Parts: sequence; structure tokens; C-alpha cells
Amino acid sequence: MSHNQLDSLIQMINQIAVNNECYQTDEAAQRVADHVRRFWARSMKQLIITHNQSGGEGMSPIARLALEKLEAPAEAEALVLVD
Repeated sequence: MSHNQLDSLIQMINQIAVNNECYQTDEAAQRVADHVRRFWARSMKQLIITHNQSGGEGMSPIARLALEKLEAPAEAEALVLVD
């Protein structure tokens, strides 16, 4: 994926986070994580998680927390099973 594609992913995950701001931070992040897990392609997940691990520039705190939830050991299995 190109830098332009990463920018699109950052914009998308931030928008999903904004749409869930009405919930408490942890629940909002879980909802974002659930959305990414269910609807994003494996390549998209890998790119945005790698970006988050490199500092997550441009991402909202809720988006970053959501990706941390996806990185958790229990979630790592779900990444493989969903695709």
C-alpha cells in the first residue's frame, strides 16, 4: 500500500472513532476495534497496526487505543479467522 492509502486508512479509522465518541473511551475504542476486525481487509489491518506501532501519527487517541486492542493476543487470532 502506498502512503496515500495509509492516509486514507488513517482518515477512515479517525472517522469511525468520531462516530463512536458518544461512548466512554474504552467502549468507543472497542467498537472501533470491532468494526476494523469485521470489515477491513487483512492488508488494511496490518498496515494501520504497523503505523500505530510506529507512533500512530495523525490518529486520534480512540483510534490508537482500538488498534492496541486489536494487537492483544486474543484479538490476533480473530484477525486471521475473520479474513
